[in-house]
Amino acid sequence: MEDSFLTLKTDSEGLYKEKGSKFLAFAYPVSDEDEVKEKLEALKKKYYDARHHCYAYILGKDQDTFRANDDGEPNHSAGDPILGQIRSNNLSNVLIVVVRYFGGTKLGVGGLITAYKTAASEAIEANQIVTDIVTKTLKFQFEYLDMNDVMKLIKDYDLQIKKQDFDNICHLHLSIRETLLDEVMGILDDIPSVKMLN
Repeated sequence: MEDSFLTLKTDSEGLYKEKGSKFLAFAYPVSDEDEVKEKLEALKKKYYDARHHCYAYILGKDQDTFRANDDGEPNHSAGDPILGQIRSNNLSNVLIVVVRYFGGTKLGVGGLITAYKTAASEAIEANQIVTDIVTKTLKFQFEYLDMNDVMKLIKDYDLQIKKQDFDNICHLHLSIRETLLDEVMGILDDIPSVKMLN
């Protein structure tokens, strides 16, 4: 389906050790850059004594938002190998952070690439890859008299209610699969009292 993409089911961790250095990898499903920032800040606080917090993420069904960060490691020796692991598994809405504790022996660029790539790969392997669907939230109000028509639509299309408030004037927030949006909007347009909200 054109409105679905692969992502990770939950948070997971991986570990790679090389010549005394420890590479702790953390993989997260994320939905936006604010969430990326939040996860990064939490890790930097928790592992404040680590030398590097290198990361990469990809967002969006088309994987069009992405970033790789070496956090002080030699250029392209950390962020890019992590990003490569996300890409080679065709994942999106995923952040992987690898926290490095330096063990006293330099690994060289080749050694670093291997370490970051392997740590990221371990975190992905410890997780489950799932298919996620691109959804839109539809917010609207309608009169209580039209409740049956609205509920039938929700049942027919298996729509998810995110928020509801039923009174003389009812308010609903529905989560709708992107590919069904036009069809559902068309049916809502035929219910006289429905008014779309922002």
